[in-house]
Amino acid sequence: MLDTIRQVETPEGVFLRLRAAGALPRAWAWCIDLILRVALGGALMALLSLLGEAGTGVSLVALFLLMWAYAVVCEVCFHGQTPGKRALGLRVVRADGAPVTWVSSVVRNLLRVVDMLPGVYAIGLLSTLIDPGSRRIGDIVANTLVIHATRLPPGQPAPLLAASAPPPGLTLEEQAAIVDFAERCTQLTSQRQQELADVLSPLTGCTGEAGVQRLLAYANWLMGRS
Repeated sequence: MLDTIRQVETPEGVFLRLRAAGALPRAWAWCIDLILRVALGGALMALLSLLGEAGTGVSLVALFLLMWAYAVVCEVCFHGQTPGKRALGLRVVRADGAPVTWVSSVVRNLLRVVDMLPGVYAIGLLSTLIDPGSRRIGDIVANTLVIHATRLPPGQPAPLLAASAPPPGLTLEEQAAIVDFAERCTQLTSQRQQELADVLSPLTGCTGEAGVQRLLAYANWLMGRS
């Protein structure tokens, strides 16, 4: 897997490329939703207070639903997007790319209580930094994923270079990762190319631009180019 891109196969045999969202855009989306909920809650309480004691009881029920049902209803009824997620271009989907369901949305949002411990989303933040899909505990248990809703640009043909055979023993997944790197390298800055290539320096025996060129040569060989 390169960067935060993950490729999943749907039951229909269609391959989807999903770009997982990191902690920062998710935090901004949560802040936007929090502001909206506070504003709506304040407006409801002011309106229902005109009804006296009965209004107080109704307002408490309304606030409870606003805090706990808001995210679930938005995610299921509006294609995985709360207003905050829509503003940041994010969407909640199931791990296989399918739309989020009522059950999975309820689970991921109920477990938000765990992710918030011991405060300021400490466990959730730690989980997003460790998990390859930047998922918090609620997403892992519910088997959901928060992704960038914008479509990824299609991969470009790998640059044509003199082919070089890679070291023996590479798995199919490792070979696919090398080819994927070659097809995406034109969409990355030279610094990012070198950063990714340096991760495979034990394989290539090179770092920096030399490592990038060695990976591209391996990719050309894997694609049958001479």
